[in-house]
Amino acid sequence: MTTTIKFITALFCQVADQIPDIPKHPQASLWPSEVVTLGLLHALKGVGNRPFYRWLTRDYRPLFAHLPERTRRLRLFSTHQAWTAAFLADPTVLGVIDTYGIALIHPIREGRRPHQIGRKLCLLLHQWGLVVGWACATTNVADTTLQWLMRQCDERMIILSDTGFRATEGDPSNLKLCQRGEWQDRILVETVLSMLTLVCHFKRVMHRGWAYFQARLAFTMAACTVLVQWHGFQPSASGFAPLSIAAWSL
Repeated sequence: MTTTIKFITALFCQVADQIPDIPKHPQASLWPSEVVTLGLLHALKGVGNRPFYRWLTRDYRPLFAHLPERTRRLRLFSTHQAWTAAFLADPTVLGVIDTYGIALIHPIREGRRPHQIGRKLCLLLHQWGLVVGWACATTNVADTTLQWLMRQCDERMIILSDTGFRATEGDPSNLKLCQRGEWQDRILVETVLSMLTLVCHFKRVMHRGWAYFQARLAFTMAACTVLVQWHGFQPSASGFAPLSIAAWSL
């Protein structure tokens, strides 16, 4: 058994343990744990829908005997992206928030079609770097419109952010604005975003439909949270927790 097959099998077992109570639809060809496992693999592979399907069917089709047609599988990700919420971390006393730009087209094609614009990921992490929540918007939307993500954790987290989240009409009570270099805890965001960029190739995403793009975000956030904790997650006495998913790069 190859290393990748062992990894996919172990990932499936983790997913099945995390969402044991979701029933299988009588007409579905895949179990919920299979759908989520495929979504996490797609996020980790970090390629477009067609290359991922070719890779999966060529090398690992025996692991998913009832794998549906490519576009049907993509629709399953979009329909069931809410299942990924089970893999997000719980809030801690301290957290950090930041945004991350994602390009949907190659720069040389920019401007040819007006609706093909970039997207923005807003990422909320707890004090050890696990994903607590996320939101997305177009790049022309101000960071302040994403303050609702912080309000969901009101009275549970003090959230550090840069001054881009400052709103003229008032900020959430749990928001702590930081000047450059003021809180080194915010380096956690850079570490997580670096993992997403280098391992999941997340700086450029091929999805054009908004629902499919959101599904890709959801499964990527879940994959990051699951894999960081793969061998256990024990912060040191100083509060430092090593974050890495490079070992599972596909």
